[in-house]
Amino acid sequence: MSVLLDTAAAPFDRLTPDEAEELQSALDIHYYRPGETILAEGAKPEGLYLVVKGCVEERQQTEPVGMLGPKDFFDARAVVQGASVSAFIAAEETLCAIAPRAELVRLINANPRFGAFFYLDITRKLDALAGESESSQFSSLMHARVRDLEMMPAVPIDATESIKAAGRKMQTIECNALLVRDGERVGIVTGMNLAKAVLLKDMTIDEPVGSIAHFDLVAVTPDDFVSHVLLLMTKHNKRRVVVRQGDDFLGIIEDIDLLGHFAGNSQLVSSRIDRAANLDELGAAARQIADQIKPLRRQGVKVEVVAEIVSDLNRRLFAKLFDLTCPAEIAPKLCLIVMGSEGRGEQTVRTDQDNGLILAEPVDPVLLDRFRADFSAALKSFGFPPCPGHVMVSNPFWVRTVDQYVSDFSRWITTPDNESAMNVAIFYDATAVAGDAHLLERTKQALLEKIGSERVFLARFAAAVLAFELPIGLFNNLKLSDAEGGALDVKKGGIFPIVHGVRALAIEQGLNETNTFDRLAKLAEKSLLKEDFARGLAQALDYLLTLRLDAQLAASDAASLFKPGALTSMDRDLLRDSFQQVKQLRDLVRRRFNLNMF
Repeated sequence: MSVLLDTAAAPFDRLTPDEAEELQSALDIHYYRPGETILAEGAKPEGLYLVVKGCVEERQQTEPVGMLGPKDFFDARAVVQGASVSAFIAAEETLCAIAPRAELVRLINANPRFGAFFYLDITRKLDALAGESESSQFSSLMHARVRDLEMMPAVPIDATESIKAAGRKMQTIECNALLVRDGERVGIVTGMNLAKAVLLKDMTIDEPVGSIAHFDLVAVTPDDFVSHVLLLMTKHNKRRVVVRQGDDFLGIIEDIDLLGHFAGNSQLVSSRIDRAANLDELGAAARQIADQIKPLRRQGVKVEVVAEIVSDLNRRLFAKLFDLTCPAEIAPKLCLIVMGSEGRGEQTVRTDQDNGLILAEPVDPVLLDRFRADFSAALKSFGFPPCPGHVMVSNPFWVRTVDQYVSDFSRWITTPDNESAMNVAIFYDATAVAGDAHLLERTKQALLEKIGSERVFLARFAAAVLAFELPIGLFNNLKLSDAEGGALDVKKGGIFPIVHGVRALAIEQGLNETNTFDRLAKLAEKSLLKEDFARGLAQALDYLLTLRLDAQLAASDAASLFKPGALTSMDRDLLRDSFQQVKQLRDLVRRRFNLNMF
């Protein structure tokens, strides 16, 4: 039976044609009966097993963790480590092609790119994966078609109508271009053409619009590839092309529409937020923020960058809402802050409100209460649900003067309960988005000074990093939760311990950074973390956040829960590596804060 390597898939895509042919020739076919053990846990593998036909169950400590089918392979890690941490059992009649270990070792030594797949740590492995993903994502985008793009409507105007009439029509339809009909000819006129005609050519607004239209249209069809549109725009030096089907004009595509398809329209949303003159206009812009995430992920943008873009838009939104709703009499005495993942700049898919106010001094309570109510109500209407923990300006607990917050800090630090520690964590992540930012600077500095040498509080604060069981066992096996239906929770088991462990180290060091990635970089700069370890943690966090975000975008009801069997072999491998990074951080925090005492 002839078995072909899939040289388009990792790791075989790293082989040269000659190497792939050599490995192909070395493959040995084996048949396994249902229930037969192919590779036992702890056993030395004959080589890399490629599933040709049938189904293979992966088990760790007798518990099933995954199912492998045709084109899947196992156990790459065991090839270089010498022993498998899993057992692989034929779930039905199965054929496997075995790439002999000796041949693999030879290729690993001869081809560094191929060998990297087997040896790389999570940092470099994820870097390599990201590069390949970016290439793949760009390739798929270039095969998108015109019908997939957002486009302006093709609104006509007669060539005999005036420049003034054209300007009014553009304003009415909120578009920057019109199709100009002059008998059998069809041209285009833009807002810039109108402006240049009047301002630079001294034409009157009553002259016919046909006199300034361009009739050298470049047309495409809905079935044309986006790549073809790019080539036409470049070849003809055009910023716009028209879309037509036969004699019908369907729309107009601008270069900015292509940019939006590739990278979202965040710059346009930002401008729309800034221009909003009332709550209706601001609400329309707010509802476009969530639409930026899918295009960004579609082109392979890292979650860290997606979160940065979304957070910037949200903060602009909050600042504009502050300007529209806060009475001028009290605005200079307030500082609007956002907290939680929004404060850290790590918010992607919208969850809930996390905001508060810092007052320079007591202000008119009537004006303040009206502002708090209006602000929270507007956010709710924009699609930001209320915070279940009531961390909002509508809750007086998070509306304090500087002195009142400082007094609260003293109580939080000396009160030995989880709520007080949580309040410190919430406030430490705060970022100013509107009003007097110096109020937050003063208040947060007071918090850091009060915590200072409070080792008992710091230990109690850091202990939350151990709140959830680590979903990885002694032998690097993934541990599943019966309570979660045989799934593992990447938020509890991975994301939270990284975010909070780094937060505990950062607050101990008195850092002002709020973003977890920035805190990691600063901790490495201060030599509290080794540079490689800090980078590995950042990569692990980015990977776990990516898994969660992609599940959220897929409308998963339980975006933090994953069943290993539903993941690819590569994802399970990266999950193990990520949880190993989490384990090292937990151990470091445990030692540094003497958590064995708790």
